[in-house]
This record gives sequence, structure tokens and C-alpha cells, in this order.
Amino acid sequence: MDNLTDILKTCIIFKNFNKEDIEILFKKINYNIYSYIKEETIAMEGENCSNIGIVLEGSIEIKKFFASGKTVTIAKFLSGDIFGEVIIFSDINKYPSTIVASDNCKILFISKEDIVTLCGLNNLVLNNFMGLLSNKILILNKKLKNLSYETLRQKISSFLLESYHMNEKIIFQISSSRSQMAEELGVPRPSLSRELVNMKKDGLIDFHKNTFKILDLGSMEDILIN
Repeated sequence: MDNLTDILKTCIIFKNFNKEDIEILFKKINYNIYSYIKEETIAMEGENCSNIGIVLEGSIEIKKFFASGKTVTIAKFLSGDIFGEVIIFSDINKYPSTIVASDNCKILFISKEDIVTLCGLNNLVLNNFMGLLSNKILILNKKLKNLSYETLRQKISSFLLESYHMNEKIIFQISSSRSQMAEELGVPRPSLSRELVNMKKDGLIDFHKNTFKILDLGSMEDILIN
């Protein structure tokens, strides 16, 4: 159980728990651990989802398969990451995409009923779980907001202005890499890099790696309403 609790401590719903507390909780619920080999399908799009999954070892990918044969990787989850937490409490509790093992992995599954039991046993589990769901909603809202903007410059401006308001400084650092930023904005990475350079040439921003400076706040805000 020691290795299991070490991994579970890195999972967001067991944040701020010690190993002994996790062991006590897991003695009061049912759970299953399954192993998968690389490229094995863990769950198919459209299948019922009645459990949350926690990656214990290896990694998994969320993939969307299209009739044309095209495949898009939506996300990758590593040890300690959780999936299915939103779906199991939905009226439409079916996987929206296919989950595939990107290498040999182990997944711990906990049923909806046992998640409810855990939340009832310990308020910290409930708070962590509600925080996880809230963060997912905020991320979704940000993505929807970005989709509402027509141009790449508007999307970048919105992203940077949000960071500016959070830091309350014209010079700030972002935690996202260029690839992560491009993924969040839903644009190709080369296009993002080109537009950042163009915005720098136009005197709107300056940047070095992940450090950005807003040079013309008024014009940046005008971009969002034009």
C-alpha cells in the first residue's frame, strides 16, 4: 500500500493528506487496479463511465478518432492525474473521447458511489473534489471565451491581459510553454510565435521566453472590442 499512497498523495483529490489518512480512507471503499499495455484501449468513446480513473504508473492519452481516419490527441495524463470525474456525475455519463494507454500503465478505478462515500467520510476530500470540478469549469469557460474571438491577435491579447490583471503588473511571467499556450488558444504553435513577434514589432508587447511586458495597455484592450 506504501507505493500506492505515495502516488495518491500527488492526486489533487488527496491534496494535503498524509499516507496514514489515505490508507484509512481506502480501507472503507472498494477500488480496482488494472494494468494496460502500450496502445491498449482503456475506454471507448460512447461507453458508459461509472468510475473515475487515477493514473498510477505510465501515461494515457485522450484521443478523438474521425471517420476520415484522422486522429487528434486532446490531452495526455501522467501519474497522479485523474479522469472521468466530470462525466460520472453527468446525466449523459458516456466517454466523449477514447482513452488509450500511451505506454504500459496502471489505473486505479473508484466508482461514483465510493467517491460519494469518500466525500462523506472526509470534508477535505469533498473540498478538493469540488475544487477540481470548479477548475475544470473555469478552464472550459476560458476556452469558450477564446473561441468567441475571431482573430489570433484577439486571442493572444485576451490571454496576456488576463495574466496582467492577475499579477497586477505590466511585467509578468506565464507558466505555460509556447506549445501549451498554443493548445489553450486552439492555434498552431508556429502561428502563435509569428503573431507574438508581430505584436512586438507593433509596440504592443515585449517578451523574452516566458516573461512578458505590456507596452500599450490601451491598444491591447481595444483589440478585444474591434
